[in-house]
Amino acid sequence: MKQENLFEDSEKIKKEYNKLYREVRKHNRAYYLKDDPLISDAEYDSLLQQLLELEKKHPEIVRQGSPSRIPGVTPKSGFLKIRHKVPMLSLGNAFSEDDVSEFIKRIQRFLNMDASSALEIVAEPKIDGLSCAIRYENGALVQAATRGDGEVGEDITANVRTIIDVPHSLPQPCPDVLEVRGEIYMRKDDFAALNSAQEEKGQKIFANPRNAAAGSVRQLDSKITATRPLRFYAYALGESSAPLSDTQDGIRLKLKDMGFSLPEPYAVLTNSIDIMAHYEDVSAGRAQMDYDIDGIVYKVNRLDLQERLGFVARAPRWAIAHKFPAEQAVTTIEAIDIQVGRTGSLTPVARLTPITVGGVVVANATLHNEDEIKRKDIRVGDHVVVQRAGDVIPQIVKSFAEKRSTDSAEYIFPTTCPVCGAHAVREDGEAARRCTGGLTCKAQVIERLKHFVSKNAYDIDGLGEKIVLQFFEDGLIKDPADIFTLEDQDKGSLTPLRNREGWGSVSANKLFDAINGKRSIELPRFIYALGIRQVGQATAKMLAANYGSYDAWRSAMISAADIESDAYQELINIDGIGALMAQDLIEFFKESHNLTFLDKLTQYVTPQNYEKPQRQDSPVTGKVVVFTGTLEKFSRNEAKAKAESLGAKVTGSVSKKTDYLVAGADAGSKLKKAQEAGVKVLSEDEWLALIS
Repeated sequence: MKQENLFEDSEKIKKEYNKLYREVRKHNRAYYLKDDPLISDAEYDSLLQQLLELEKKHPEIVRQGSPSRIPGVTPKSGFLKIRHKVPMLSLGNAFSEDDVSEFIKRIQRFLNMDASSALEIVAEPKIDGLSCAIRYENGALVQAATRGDGEVGEDITANVRTIIDVPHSLPQPCPDVLEVRGEIYMRKDDFAALNSAQEEKGQKIFANPRNAAAGSVRQLDSKITATRPLRFYAYALGESSAPLSDTQDGIRLKLKDMGFSLPEPYAVLTNSIDIMAHYEDVSAGRAQMDYDIDGIVYKVNRLDLQERLGFVARAPRWAIAHKFPAEQAVTTIEAIDIQVGRTGSLTPVARLTPITVGGVVVANATLHNEDEIKRKDIRVGDHVVVQRAGDVIPQIVKSFAEKRSTDSAEYIFPTTCPVCGAHAVREDGEAARRCTGGLTCKAQVIERLKHFVSKNAYDIDGLGEKIVLQFFEDGLIKDPADIFTLEDQDKGSLTPLRNREGWGSVSANKLFDAINGKRSIELPRFIYALGIRQVGQATAKMLAANYGSYDAWRSAMISAADIESDAYQELINIDGIGALMAQDLIEFFKESHNLTFLDKLTQYVTPQNYEKPQRQDSPVTGKVVVFTGTLEKFSRNEAKAKAESLGAKVTGSVSKKTDYLVAGADAGSKLKKAQEAGVKVLSEDEWLALIS
């Protein structure tokens, strides 16, 4: 080989190495410093593998700052998954005094309490950090996990051990098993000092304390976490082998004695007036606090009442987060675009001159629907007030019409889909206008694919929205079922995945393994992943619990098309599923192409039968129960919740499947129907005797 060719090859290799070096360093900063990765783990693994292979073949080109020479940067397989013994549920939100008042009244109604009865509520700051559960066994710290999706979190034990105010052991005596829950956060002064140090080093600074804390906790190398000024506030318990107290207030005192730091200011209150006064005091002093908070959490103090109240969907009935008013800013609308969702809904989005709101740069804001645009008279070019509702979703509060230019024109909402050109129809009684293109609309297909692989659906590692879109554009997948044929397609491809830009053998095989790992999936996730209109996580779980298996659910939905059928009655008797939601479910199964898709999908995946947690010793496990009349010993809601917690199925009407009718005072037509059908009728006292 000629000398000039050797020189050219050497320069080419060096150029390729420098390109990879810069790319990997960029993604390291995004992941480790911002906790905001720009690409998937699979893409990152591929980039780093290419870099390491070049360094191995050409050690003379290795740069001093190479990720291969920095401890903790070489990627591991990621954090191990931990299933929470007691789910880490989210909280419902309150934004006004009326919301708080309704929260109190709702509890009193549920418990059948008189409105004048005292109800102790504890109030503590809602820390803006990262939720964490720390498990102790025989007093020793053995495990720490993030919230994750509430059911499964990530193992961050090594990192949590580095946090200054997390006890590694608890004073005896203490329960054999004790899970302490709280928030990992960073104080304002520590955050400022960290950013100052980052700036001096020429490294990127953090946007806010919450991002800094989250990014620091999720380091794969705990030595990096140890250099970050993290702290931990305890506020609740998860699993415990023995009770610490019979009140939330008592638990707090015990945690303090064990050495945990506790959030302040804190109060035990008994009425809405005192609650709002406390809220106003904390809100007024919020800026002077040592750490960021975004609201106040209210909890029923007595644990026995918490147990009676139980949970609804993914949140406890006995607690709520009262958020502070959203931060606002003024900017300009540069354009209004239309986004098409997976169910065909046309959602207007305002493209804004970027503005910082609550520490976050906002460039887009939802306009909800065409009625909202008309009501607020929003136009392109307007100066508008933007806020992050609940400190999360940017939205337009109002427009300054008086500042408009003379050529300002009213926004005309489209009547055709901007993606596929099909008619966009608005049905009577609906706020949204929807594309009628269905699966012929590219936007709907893409959004359904994104939904299918989303966190609460299939959640396939390495297959996020960006990769799904890439595979769709490349013609590798046309519907979600095609995801499970990718490996077979790849084996016969002239351009296999491992030869594509951004991929390698390691990352491709990891993706195929992740896909194969989801060929068996929980029934609620399977139902949710289908993207049926109005069917969210809570509804999917209710459907799974009611029907038990995919085959039973599918058969029932097809039969429910006949509104005179038992199947239809059973569907609308499910608590939380009304006539409109039932209609959306029925319409999904009426479409032949949906049934064809389900047949195709279930060739590759197996929805697991749903096993509802039940008390095996309960005499009403598996029984169908109906409550009617005025109940005196408990409210209808509490009676229903208690029956369901014992494994019973509560419906709203009597049928041939009903096992028990519990009749209170002034029972009417349901009692008569039960007597005619030979259903066993119980009084309140007889019901209580049965379930005790």
